[in-house]
Amino acid sequence: MTLNPATDLLTRARTWLAEDPDPDTRAELSALLAAAECGDGTGSEDECRSWSRLSERFSGTLQFGTAGLRGEMGAGPMRMNRAVVIRAAAGLAAYVKRGGAHGLVVIGYDARHKSYDFARDTAAVMVGAGLNAALLPGPLPTPVLAFAVRHLGAAAGVMVTASHNPPRDNGYKVYLSGDLKGSQIVPPHDAGIAAEIDAVRSLNDVPLATDGWDVLAEAEILEPYLSRAASVVDPHTPRDLSVVYTPLHGVGRDTLLSAFKRAGFPTPSTVTAQGDPDPDFPTVSFPNPEEPGAMDLAFRTAASLGPDIVVANDPDADRLAVAVPAHGTATGWRMLRGDEVGALLATHLVSKRAEGTFATTIVSSSLLSRIAAAAGLPYAETLTGFKWISRAEGLRYGYEEALGYCVDPEAVRDKDGISAALSIAELAAGLKESGRTLADLLDDLALTHGLHATDQLSVRVADLKLIGNAMARLREQPPRALAGLRVDSAEDLEQGSADLPPTDGLRYRLSGDAVSSARVVVRPSGTEPKLKCYLEVVVPVASGDVLNAARERATALLESIKRDLSAAAGI
Repeated sequence: MTLNPATDLLTRARTWLAEDPDPDTRAELSALLAAAECGDGTGSEDECRSWSRLSERFSGTLQFGTAGLRGEMGAGPMRMNRAVVIRAAAGLAAYVKRGGAHGLVVIGYDARHKSYDFARDTAAVMVGAGLNAALLPGPLPTPVLAFAVRHLGAAAGVMVTASHNPPRDNGYKVYLSGDLKGSQIVPPHDAGIAAEIDAVRSLNDVPLATDGWDVLAEAEILEPYLSRAASVVDPHTPRDLSVVYTPLHGVGRDTLLSAFKRAGFPTPSTVTAQGDPDPDFPTVSFPNPEEPGAMDLAFRTAASLGPDIVVANDPDADRLAVAVPAHGTATGWRMLRGDEVGALLATHLVSKRAEGTFATTIVSSSLLSRIAAAAGLPYAETLTGFKWISRAEGLRYGYEEALGYCVDPEAVRDKDGISAALSIAELAAGLKESGRTLADLLDDLALTHGLHATDQLSVRVADLKLIGNAMARLREQPPRALAGLRVDSAEDLEQGSADLPPTDGLRYRLSGDAVSSARVVVRPSGTEPKLKCYLEVVVPVASGDVLNAARERATALLESIKRDLSAAAGI
C-alpha cells in the first residue's frame, strides 16, 4: 500500500525521532511533530509552517562530498546533528577498514555549538568499529588536526568545523593518508565514503563505545605543531613588527600567540572583544574576514595602536587575512585580497630559494604563474579547493584566493592560517628594516609582471534553483563581450580536460586594447548557497608614474564586467 505524502513524512520523522540520541534535537523534532500531527498541512498558518519546516528537514539527506558535510544544525537528515554525524562516522570507519587500514583516526573540533559532541560521537563510533581513535586536547585550529594526521601517521582524520560559515552551521571535514598523504578527500574517496554511509540503515546497527579512545596531551601534538610552525621563519631575520590580530571569536588566538612567541616576534595585540572563542560570534554578522564589517573592530583597534599590519584568522584558523595602512580611506586600512597575499608569500619563498611546485586554482590570479616562471619553478593549476592544491606533484607552496595559504606542505597538507601569519610577519619585518612595506612590494610586482587586478561577484540565494538557472542561461547563451572586452573563448568545465577533472563551472578568456589579458570563472560555491564569479584583468604598467592610473582602469573594467555578467546570467 502506498502511503500518502503526509503520512509518509510523519512516519519517517517518528522513525528518526526514535533513534535520535540528542535530547536537544529530539525536543525540536517532537515539537514539530506535535504541531504537524494536529492536521494535514492544509490548515492554519502556524500548522502549515510546521509542516513546511518538517518537510524541509526530511526532503532528503545531507550529502557527503569532497567538502565532507556542512550545513545548518537541527533535527532530521537534512541538518547537522548527532544522528547524521554518527552515520557519517560509521561510513568513514567502514571505508577505512575496507581499504585495509586499521590504524589511528585522529579527531579535532572547534568551539562551535555541538562540535565537541560530534567529535566524541566520532571517537565512540571508531572504537566501536575496532579502530583506534584519539581526540585533540581541546578546541584547536584545523591546521593542527591536518598536522596531526601526518605527524602521528594516522589512517584518517576528522575535523568538526564549519570554518567561516554562520553560527547556525557546523561541518565535518575528512582527511585520509595513503595516496592522499594526509590531505582532504577527493573523488573517488568521497563517493566511497558516501556509499558506506548510505549502507547504514539504522543507528541501532552502529556499535558505540562508551570509552577506549585517547585524548592527546598538548605535549604530544600541539607542541610539535608549534615547533614546526615556528620553523618556517629564518631565526636570523628581523623581528621588529607590531601586529593587531583578531581570531573573530574562533579558536586561533592561543595557538597564533604561542607561535609568534616561539618564533621570536613581539606578541600581537589581540582585539579583546573578539579574542575568546564564542559559538554565537556576537560582534560580527558573518564570521568571515572577507565579509563587510567583519574587520571593523580590528581596524578600530589599529587606529588607536598604529601597528605595522593587521592580521585575522577565520574561526578555525586555516585562513589568514592581512591588512595594510591606507591613508585617506575611511578606516585607514586596506584589506589585501587573497591573491595579493598569495603573490607576496610566493615572492618571499622565492627569495628564500624555495624549490618545488607553486600551485593555485583556476579561480585565483595568474600572477603566481608569472612569479614561478621568472624563478624557473614548476607551476600547477587545479580545481578550486585545497583538496586539489594539496595533490599537485612536488608541491612546495599553494594558495587559493579565498585567503588560504600552504607554506609548509610537508607538515600540513592543507591551508594553515598560523604558519602563513608567521611567514607574512617575517616578510613584513624584513621590508620594514629596509624602510619598505608590503604595499611597496606589491607595486614592484605590478611593475615587473603587469597589474593583476582581481575581484568577485558573489550572489547568495535562498533558492538553489536560481544558481542552476543562471548556469544554464550562461551555457545556452554565453556572452560575446564583457566590459567592451571580446570573449575569445567560453569553456564549459563540466567537460573536463587533460589538466582538470570535470567540474560545474564556466571559464571565459577575454582580450582587448586596455588589457594584456582577462579571465572570468563562474561556478556554484561548494560550501554555501552562492553563485561565485571570479574576475581578473591584467593591465600593463610601463612605469611607476602610471601605476595609479592602471589601478583606476582595472577597477573600472572589473566593475563593468560585473554589471555585464550579472545581466548575462540574469542574477
